[in-house]
Amino acid sequence: MAQMVGAYAQLGSEGAKRWAELGLFWCQRHLESGIAYFHIPVSELVGTHGMAGLEHLLAPAEELFSVRRLALGSYLAGAIRVRNLLGVQAVLPWAKRGADIMQAGRLRGEAFFRLESQESLALLLENLPGFRLPEHERLMQLILLTWFGATFEFQDSNWSPDRGRAFIETDGRCLFLPAALPSREEALLALEHTAAHLVFDSYERRYIETLFRMVDRTHPPLDPDQRITWRPLFADYGADLARFQLIFDICEDLRVDYRLQQMVPNHIQRMLRAAETQALPPMPARAYYEWAWQTVRMLQEPTTVDERLQPLLAATATIIDAFVIANVIYRESTLPPLTLAQRAACYLPGRSPNIGRPVYPRSRLDQAELGTGTLDSDDEVKNKEIKPNPEQREIPKAAQGDDPDFDMPPEDTSGSGGRVGAGIPQPAHVYGYARGAPYQEKGYPYDEWDYRDGRFKRHWAWVQEKSLEEANLSEAVSLLEEHAAALQRLKRAIQTQKPTRMAPRRRQLDGEELDIEAALDFVAERRLGMSPKAALYRRRITQQRDTAVILLADLSTSIMQNLPDGQGRIVDRIRASLLLFAESMEEVGDHYAIAGFASKYRDSVSYYPIKGFHQRLTNPIRATIGGISGRLATRMGAAIRHAVVCFDRAPSQRRLLLILSDGRPADYDDGGDEKYLHEDTRMAVKQAIDQGVHPFCITLDPSGGDYLAQIFGAGHYMVVDHVNALPKKLPEIYLRLRC
Repeated sequence: MAQMVGAYAQLGSEGAKRWAELGLFWCQRHLESGIAYFHIPVSELVGTHGMAGLEHLLAPAEELFSVRRLALGSYLAGAIRVRNLLGVQAVLPWAKRGADIMQAGRLRGEAFFRLESQESLALLLENLPGFRLPEHERLMQLILLTWFGATFEFQDSNWSPDRGRAFIETDGRCLFLPAALPSREEALLALEHTAAHLVFDSYERRYIETLFRMVDRTHPPLDPDQRITWRPLFADYGADLARFQLIFDICEDLRVDYRLQQMVPNHIQRMLRAAETQALPPMPARAYYEWAWQTVRMLQEPTTVDERLQPLLAATATIIDAFVIANVIYRESTLPPLTLAQRAACYLPGRSPNIGRPVYPRSRLDQAELGTGTLDSDDEVKNKEIKPNPEQREIPKAAQGDDPDFDMPPEDTSGSGGRVGAGIPQPAHVYGYARGAPYQEKGYPYDEWDYRDGRFKRHWAWVQEKSLEEANLSEAVSLLEEHAAALQRLKRAIQTQKPTRMAPRRRQLDGEELDIEAALDFVAERRLGMSPKAALYRRRITQQRDTAVILLADLSTSIMQNLPDGQGRIVDRIRASLLLFAESMEEVGDHYAIAGFASKYRDSVSYYPIKGFHQRLTNPIRATIGGISGRLATRMGAAIRHAVVCFDRAPSQRRLLLILSDGRPADYDDGGDEKYLHEDTRMAVKQAIDQGVHPFCITLDPSGGDYLAQIFGAGHYMVVDHVNALPKKLPEIYLRLRC
């Protein structure tokens, strides 16, 4: 009843009646669902779509409740966001996808509908409307090259729709691009503006160090990646931290945009047009938005700019001037206080928080002026501004731990997923997705094939090269002693297979016999007055095959299983196999590398180089093999793509990729759809073959024949029935393949 007046005003009498009937229907069906329905404001339920939008919103909920027993409270909030972001037509496909995921695991399904899981966020990212930045990187690089005469590194941002407004940001080295921005014009404005902060020295090391000295901090604090963290710079502002940060950003943005306008014609006019088309945010963000808009309008007539801001228009102005002026305005301004959550709405189109990320300090000016032996004007200002800190003031707690830009909750996993590795149930749901490690740690991006849409998802899977920390040399020695007889037999077999055929080399400077054809050419050229090279001989040498191989081992959790009848564990046989393979390859003489892989979601595929092509087999490498253990899941397609790239480190005419696995491709975020990663792995194998790499899979999974033929093709895989035979069979398989 509390909402009836609003429902009548917004929907009319018939609409209000229908709204109430739907809620009462759900109350009769499931009381908690009805309560959840009536607790959501009518304006949110109908949005801009009226009753038709509400009917579309609730239609999938009928089947989800009757078939999956999904309460309306778990469905409705996420469905509203999907409708608002993607449109009414997107709700039904989203609900169907969620139903499939719920069939694989209830907890995962509920998290999908609450937009708390990777699957749901990924679906939103794929279908976001607007200008999709990752698809236009070449265009954006050309634009930056045109205006600035330089190229910039791009990285995909870890932004997701649950984080509110999207921005292009920088860490001082590269530009972070979100999946989409509302329009092409806003995307280009943001691209130019963010790059201009790098060009016009917003993150210059000397200037940042000066800022910290101005607030009596001896040196900018660095995180483990040697990035400067901004928090202590604003420590003294306490609860008013967000207010000062915004004023500082607006001042620095004004300086940068004025410089940018002189380089990029009509930049200011384009920014004003974009601001005019955007709806004003609610208070208190509106006050900052309108003030920023006013300062940009003033740039059309620089003489009208507020006298406090005039120094920012000087050619010698720096971020230090912006900080000093921001402090003056902060003390004099009546701009209202606001929270960090309200801050994002304050920025004009194209602008973004300048201190939203820790930054790598730049040293462009230091390098340019190295060795001049003189102080420039900035040095003089710095020396005047430096003051001691006799009180040794501490950083207030509000500045230490309450800023969501810096304090990210760790990931927490719970629930149960589908088959991973050899079928062991694994944690499958993640809270706080993409809020863990910094983005630049994501490593190497690879496309991933989605058979459902018939297309590649661009930069979908991320591979990080990591070192295996465990080492156990005594285990390696013990395994080699245990399989000493098998190793001796292998070495004898290799000796018999070593090449003995002699191949002729023609036109040599010395050799066993005369090359008649070369001699005739030599005489003819001499008589013509030329100076030919006296390469007149033939020499016979032993023919060698130019072969390189990578042995890629699946290190998923399932290798830690015990073998029947107390025969040890699968991992023991894998360790022995890798050791015997390595010792055998030393005898063969081919280029070879050994690596392992495991995964935990699409953005955390770990690739463990154990031995490189140009490394010798040493005791530390043997110890690493002896310490191998199982971890996480099996995203095989991404690992194959990365291994193919690794062949560039040892170019060879013939390249073999041996994959040792104990189960089907699977990961925590495959949604319970076995076919998804199967098809991606099949496509990765096809891509490898197209690049001249020949994959071959050796599996310990007794049911491997059911799916490996579709992935690798007939004759390109082998199922090892007896795990104990693996150490001897692995080198033998390679010797057969290289022939």
